[in-house]
Amino acid sequence: MNLKTRINDDVRSAMRAREAKTLSALRLLLAAIKQREVDERIELDDAAVLAVIDKMLKQRRDSIAQFAAAGRNDLADAERFEADLLGGYLPAGLSAEEVAAALVDAITETGATGPGDIGRVMSALRPRLAGRADMSEVARLVKTRLAGA
Repeated sequence: MNLKTRINDDVRSAMRAREAKTLSALRLLLAAIKQREVDERIELDDAAVLAVIDKMLKQRRDSIAQFAAAGRNDLADAERFEADLLGGYLPAGLSAEEVAAALVDAITETGATGPGDIGRVMSALRPRLAGRADMSEVARLVKTRLAGA
């Protein structure tokens, strides 16, 4: 079962169970997926759906930090609920060792030798690690590795 079908099934289940918070969060996710499909005039595959989910998770994390800083714990809790729900659709995360191994493989494959090659390495890593690792952390590791290369 592909990811979009699973999300649609979960929407139906949430409707039947009358889970308003879950239904609302899933409808936001479906709206983001459909918006991207309309914008790009394509049918999104699982990798593209994961990218949408990853982007929404990043937005939720930013919102949680801002709401917590402003003392709005009620809104931060709502965002945490959505982030937890969205995180359930991501594949299991990779360990630091697995990310490091993928990083070494990508550097070898691209022949990267210095900081000017960061874009090529990230382009090689993105499809492999999207949704399974924090890409901002991966970018930091790539910069560190290539700066010392």
